[in-house]
Amino acid sequence: MAVLHSAPKYASNEGVADAIKTALGDAVASTHEEHGEILLTVVREKLADAMRSLRDDHEYQQLMEIAGVDYPGRAERFEVCYCLLSVTKNHRLIVKVSTDEATPVPSVTSIWPNAGWLEREVFDLYGVLFAGNDDLRRILTDYGFEGHPFRKDFPLTGHVELRYSEQEKRVVYEPVELTQDFRSFDFMSPWEGADYVLPGDEKAAEHPAPPPVDKPQTTDKPSDTGAGAKTDAKAAEKASAGAPAEKDGGKEPAEPEATEDRPDRPARKGEVQDTPASTEVKKEEGE
Repeated sequence: MAVLHSAPKYASNEGVADAIKTALGDAVASTHEEHGEILLTVVREKLADAMRSLRDDHEYQQLMEIAGVDYPGRAERFEVCYCLLSVTKNHRLIVKVSTDEATPVPSVTSIWPNAGWLEREVFDLYGVLFAGNDDLRRILTDYGFEGHPFRKDFPLTGHVELRYSEQEKRVVYEPVELTQDFRSFDFMSPWEGADYVLPGDEKAAEHPAPPPVDKPQTTDKPSDTGAGAKTDAKAAEKASAGAPAEKDGGKEPAEPEATEDRPDRPARKGEVQDTPASTEVKKEEGE
């Protein structure tokens, strides 16, 4: 029995890239499909018009995410990736533009209002500027933060350190002061191992492990371990010789008699019976 559901069927990528490239014309620099996703590289200056056409004409109603990527070796080192979703076609599309530190990217806040927060995040972490965003402030880092922490050339220990000053009664920023030991980082894979000798490993070369044997030593006979019928007989003989029942003729020892009462014992002299105060003897007057 077929199950009917109101959700749209997942759309395939067949013909989508060619149709979008034909519709957008020279605004599309290149198209690429990999891992089941279509990547559309758009000319930076024509980003706003291309995005509006994708929303209105190609039914990509929602902007799900804006992500930044840093390639320091390129002239335009940053890529801004827009992840779009078509609710009616159940299809996703990634649009990319490239830029550098000084050239702004056109803002898409007039097309998708939620882009304001997402563009602020890319600006905060990568330093990418967005022309047309009226509220381009940092959103994740603190006030007065220097640099952009997602850039590949950003130092791992940062530029400044943050602490609360008891003298000034406020949060202060100070230059990072770390010893060289904390500034050295090992980027080697822990699964492949390092290409240098760690301290202590040089002893392994001086005392190599013994070579493996062809046939491991095993116990072939019970007599090699001291076990067997003779050993079991001797153990049984010792156990029977030390049994207390044999010394007493096989009888169990009687229980000890109960201690008799002492009725002639005089009663204690004290103020109260059966309490610690009963041991206190009442003193006579004049003592």
